[in-house]
Amino acid sequence: MRTPIRRARGVRHALTGALLAGLTLLTPASPAFADGPSASASPSGDSAGPTEAGTTFRTATALEQGQTGTAQASTGDYLYWVFPADAGQRPTVEATVKLPENAARRSASTWQIDVYDGLRRRQACAYGHQTRKAGAGAATVELSCVLRPVRAWSEPWANDPLPGSYYVRLTVVDLPADQLGLPIGAEVRPSVKEVGGAHDVDGTLSEPLVPGVSVASAGDGDGTGASAAPRTAAAGEPEDGWASGWWTDRWLWTVGGGVLAALAAVFGYSLTRGRGRPSHVPPGV
Repeated sequence: MRTPIRRARGVRHALTGALLAGLTLLTPASPAFADGPSASASPSGDSAGPTEAGTTFRTATALEQGQTGTAQASTGDYLYWVFPADAGQRPTVEATVKLPENAARRSASTWQIDVYDGLRRRQACAYGHQTRKAGAGAATVELSCVLRPVRAWSEPWANDPLPGSYYVRLTVVDLPADQLGLPIGAEVRPSVKEVGGAHDVDGTLSEPLVPGVSVASAGDGDGTGASAAPRTAAAGEPEDGWASGWWTDRWLWTVGGGVLAALAAVFGYSLTRGRGRPSHVPPGV
């Protein structure tokens, strides 16, 4: 027969093993702790990216997440692209401008990229090189803009990034007038990183901030049988649909916390229930 001391040790060993098993629920490599950006690549590859850019918000060229768009333009043009970003993602936009030959340029130039959401509100860059100056002898200039994580919901007065379309505008902001019109090459690549449940908030938007989505929704529910107006093709959409990031690491923390709470309750009960009837006391006494 086991002694009470051995039985207590066995209970402690079992609880320790169960506790370690519960802790493993909290240790998978979730996107929130992944090293480096995890951009979702375009299924068709960069080679199939568009080779032109729009000149206004309405004519912005659509890009997928991880897809590279190129364009041939002139200094002084406003170039526009648009890509989708969903809740729980942190967008990053990288741009490269191939400047004219040195013989054609006689002065420095300053280039800038701006990012706007579906309501055409300019979104501030959390970090990156949004504006850069290129010397007269530079061949290229590289710019980048990392936005804040996209939230599923926000107050109407706030300027938080929300799910929907994001417009990228590339242009020169400082250049002598006699240097306008020189040919340039532009390359833009938007990517996203999953930030996990650390930025989750309660509430969601009824519709993503995509141009034409409200018109399409009204047409679906008018009961007239008329076909709804299609969403603008330039708005784009994530491959697996909007609000696809419903699974976050918060589920793991919730389940893991429940397991740990149950183990703590069992361990506390084992400590407070006592050792039972002493071995030298006969039954029925």
